[in-house]
Amino acid sequence: MTYETLVLERAQTGVTTLRLNRPDVHNVMNLGMIRELRAALEAIRADADTRVLILTGTGRSFCAGGDLSWMRQIAGQQRAQRVEESGELASMLADLNALPCPVIARINGSVFGGGMGLVSCADIAVAVAHARFALTEVRLGLIPATISPYVVQRIGEPAARRWMLNGSRFGSEEAYRIGLIAEAVPEEELEAVVMTHVDAFLQCAPGAVAACKGLIRFVTTHDAETNRQRTPEFLADTWESVEAKAGIAAFLDKTEPPWRQE
Repeated sequence: MTYETLVLERAQTGVTTLRLNRPDVHNVMNLGMIRELRAALEAIRADADTRVLILTGTGRSFCAGGDLSWMRQIAGQQRAQRVEESGELASMLADLNALPCPVIARINGSVFGGGMGLVSCADIAVAVAHARFALTEVRLGLIPATISPYVVQRIGEPAARRWMLNGSRFGSEEAYRIGLIAEAVPEEELEAVVMTHVDAFLQCAPGAVAACKGLIRFVTTHDAETNRQRTPEFLADTWESVEAKAGIAAFLDKTEPPWRQE
C-alpha cells in the first residue's frame, strides 16, 4: 500500500519503522492519517517477520496533535458524524495498544494533544531531551476524551489532573517523572538508545512477548480473584508452546534459541 501521510519501512532484522510524515505541519493527525495508521497497523499485525515496531515522526516534531483544519470541519458536522470520526481515532489507538509486537515510541520532537495518545500506547518511549509535551485540548475548548484511557493509565490520575486541566507544556524531565517516557537523551544519542531497546526485544521469544503484552492487559482490567484463577492457566499454556520447549532446551544445552539474533 502507498501512504500519503506515513512512511512504513520494513527491515530484514525483524524491525519495522512507522514514521508520521507530515513534517510541514508537525505531523498533526487528520482523518486521512488516522485511516492510514489503521491500515498500516493491520499490515504490521499480519507481518510475522515484524518483531519490533518503532513509531516516530519526520522533521522537528513527533506529533503536534490534531489537524486544526480537520477540527474546523468537524465543528460544522452533525453530531453523529463527529462521533463516527472520533470513533476512528479511538479504533486506531485501540489497534496500536493491542499490537502483539512491542512498540517503541522514538520521540524526535514535541508531542501535543493526540500525539500523547500515541506515546501512551507504546510499550517504551524514548525522547530527545529538548522535547516538549502538552495535553492542549482544554485551551481550545475541547477535552482529550478519545486518548484519555491510555494517557490516564500511563501517567496516573494525579498527573492527569495536573496536566489535562490546564493544557500547560512540560519538559522531558517531567515526562520521565510521571512515567510517560522511559528515557530522555541528547538528540545525537536517540537512535543508539532506541536500538538498545530493540536489541533487548530481539533476544526474547516473539510469541512470549506477545503473550506477555496480553497478560498485562488482562491483569490490569480484571479483579484479583479472576487473576488468581486465570494466570495459572496462562502459564500452563506457555509451558506447552513450541517456544518454551525450544528455549528451555537451548538453555540446558548451552545453545542459542532459534529466535535470538546477534
